[in-house]
Amino acid sequence: MRIHSYDNSWLLLAILVILLSFSGALSSNDKEKEKKSSTVDKKKEVTYDGTSLIVNGNRELLYSGSIHYPRSTPEMWPNIIKRAKQGGLNTIQTYTFWNVHEPEQGKFNFSGRADLVKFIKLIEKNGMYVTLRLGPFIQAEWTHGGLPYWLREVPGIFFRTDNEPFKEHTERYVRMILDKMKEEKLFASQGGPIILGQIENEYSAVQRAYKEDGLNYIKWASKLVHSMDLGIPWVMCKQNDAPDPMINACNGRHCGDTFPGPNKDNKPSMWTENWTTQFRVFGDPPTQRSAEDIAYSVARFFSKNGTHVNYYMYHGGTNFGRTSAHYVTTRYYDDAPLDEYGLEKEPKYGHLKHLHNALNLCKKALLWGQSRVEKPNNETEIRYYEQPGTKVCAAFLANNNTEAAETIKFKGKEYVIPPRSISILPDCKTVVYNTAEIVSQHTSRNFMKSKKANKKFDFKVFTETVPSKIKGDSYVPAELYGLTKDETDYAWYTTSFKVDDSDLSKTKGKPTVRIASLGHALHVWLNGEYLGSGHGSHEEKSFVFQKPVSLKEGENHLTMLGVLTGFPDSGSYMEHRYTGPRSVSIVGLSSGPLDLTEENTWGNKVGMEGEKLGIHAKEGLEKVKWEKLSGKAPGLTWYQTYFDAPESQSAAAIRMNGMGKGLIWVNGQGVGRYWMSFLSPLGQPTQIEYHIPRSFLKPKKNLLVIFEEEPNVKPELIDFVIINRDTVCSYIGENYTPSVRHWTKKKDQLQAITDDVHLTASLKCSGTKKITTVEFASFGNPNGTCGNFTLGSCNAPVSKQVVEKYCLGKAECLIPVNKNTFQQDKKDSCPKVAKKLAVQVKCGRDKKN
Repeated sequence: MRIHSYDNSWLLLAILVILLSFSGALSSNDKEKEKKSSTVDKKKEVTYDGTSLIVNGNRELLYSGSIHYPRSTPEMWPNIIKRAKQGGLNTIQTYTFWNVHEPEQGKFNFSGRADLVKFIKLIEKNGMYVTLRLGPFIQAEWTHGGLPYWLREVPGIFFRTDNEPFKEHTERYVRMILDKMKEEKLFASQGGPIILGQIENEYSAVQRAYKEDGLNYIKWASKLVHSMDLGIPWVMCKQNDAPDPMINACNGRHCGDTFPGPNKDNKPSMWTENWTTQFRVFGDPPTQRSAEDIAYSVARFFSKNGTHVNYYMYHGGTNFGRTSAHYVTTRYYDDAPLDEYGLEKEPKYGHLKHLHNALNLCKKALLWGQSRVEKPNNETEIRYYEQPGTKVCAAFLANNNTEAAETIKFKGKEYVIPPRSISILPDCKTVVYNTAEIVSQHTSRNFMKSKKANKKFDFKVFTETVPSKIKGDSYVPAELYGLTKDETDYAWYTTSFKVDDSDLSKTKGKPTVRIASLGHALHVWLNGEYLGSGHGSHEEKSFVFQKPVSLKEGENHLTMLGVLTGFPDSGSYMEHRYTGPRSVSIVGLSSGPLDLTEENTWGNKVGMEGEKLGIHAKEGLEKVKWEKLSGKAPGLTWYQTYFDAPESQSAAAIRMNGMGKGLIWVNGQGVGRYWMSFLSPLGQPTQIEYHIPRSFLKPKKNLLVIFEEEPNVKPELIDFVIINRDTVCSYIGENYTPSVRHWTKKKDQLQAITDDVHLTASLKCSGTKKITTVEFASFGNPNGTCGNFTLGSCNAPVSKQVVEKYCLGKAECLIPVNKNTFQQDKKDSCPKVAKKLAVQVKCGRDKKN
């Protein structure tokens, strides 16, 4: 019996060995299959020549837009990407953010807003390409230019030069990101969407500072990414000496005129940043760039052999928390084609969409034709492409006269080109688009006060204690970047000094506290009394705070709170950039100036007590004693209250009316920095509304926490708003070119989609909304812009009735723009006036909905 059992044991063991071997073989085969599937397929490699990128064996015209994943939420990504595609883009460009992914050395974050893989896969799902800009330095008005703070503390490091510590950490980061992309099979050579990469960023701006080491660094960076053999081309922007096979690309507003071109004939002409507006810093007035100017610049670039443009930004989004660079607003590139909330900014969105349609009609000529140039006079230019032996032809007729229209004769026909504009003729005969003639709709953004969220707020407060004397052994005020380590915006400085009675009695008038600071802002107390604050600006960080004071005999205590508004994001030797108080003195004493900078002992304390206790989130609320707000609170006060989510699913924001400067959290999530007291030259805050993504909110009882630096603010004036673009307009001249959407290409022939190609004003509501009201209509010479139209001296009386007939109750409508539509009695009261149609409607939902 035992022998039989013994034999069975051997049999079972043999079977187990065979099964394990078989399993091992399967595992080995699976690994081999996985290895093969993650390797580059040479047949799918993205290549290029002197004309364009070549993807899957096909030349491409690439219309790209910058969308940065950390500047919106994963819940917003699908709609943003979808709208970008609907706007005619086929590529999304993004930076990777090193200080987002590795905030602490060796500790990585790829979740939530940092989920780069999810973001790229959503782009792929929409059938679009990706350009990945690795940095390691990105600028991007992002704190520290995307470099993690801990990098500053690596011994012997110098950023962005031929420095071994920097190159070592950069290579590790770059390989980590690219390996992750490769593991997820996201490169085009693996069947994924990434067709192009970028290493470094606008390096020519700092290269001279590093001399030969700068050139060596650029060569090293190029070799690094090319050595990984990922099957995609690489670019360096604003780097005309980019080493082969790196493509040099242009950044700017008018690369069609400023770009010297590729540094080798076998490289395509690429535009990596076409700035759609100007980023804003606190203290700025409103800025914008017109849709006409952007369209002109793109048409010109493509007319001069360009085949790739990227709009920076296409959607700017929000600098949540403390992620913005110094002085940069929380709202980022709001005037982009998709605004901060992901809504279509019209007419910029629609006018560029029409441009992409027009360029696509020229695609074969641009990619396969031979270019020719004619210059009829100093103000005009004809650029056209013809494919020999075929009827393929596309032309760009340019008028560079900024004040008057010009007539251009081309191929036996005359064309009137408006001032500073380009007309596009996909068949060298028919104008389908002009950069100065906007036929897409316009919108005006509305901030509607929420009825649900704006119930009476029950504010509770907690005020920070101002220290009078902190133990320390520093003989100079500590440098603020190094003190805070990008973990907070705040750090305390204290020192004490003695003044004897004889000095005070002999002093005429009041002595003055004088503090020279390298930035960014400062609050000052003397003997517990608040003296006030000072700050610099984005253009001039340094400032001097000075104020007459009353000193007491004996020991006096000076307290300063150094305040950051983000880390710098540009320039050479960033690791040696300094800020904070640099010179402190008491002047006006009879004995002469008293220098406190290097003759006193300084104590330091980093951060606010409330920050350390985490009272911005529900979990930390009970760690301090909150009191009911009664009257005005001093500075350095935390405010907390609860509110219900605003009605509907429209974008939401908080308006910080009545407040000064500080930080906002909702349900523990950082909304961003606000600065209402820093007024622009127009006397207004640069930013009033602060975006609260819907994913931050619960239906009820949302926790709002505010840290306010300044005293005597009015939190009762804060309110919540919902945002829409339900004010929709059109503003079209009667002689404009009809919309490009009337045209298509079939067998290389331009054909009309409709039998009757005529000019129309197009109005469309978003979602399921319909046109409920016609607020303005005038066919004549109306004035103003969408949301602010007024009648001119010429107006067709039936204008409003005509528009109501075509549009009321509809989700979208088309209005013929011609005299027959609006002058039904065939009487023209102002025949010498070139007519324009201005329409403004309001969109909304039926009450039953």
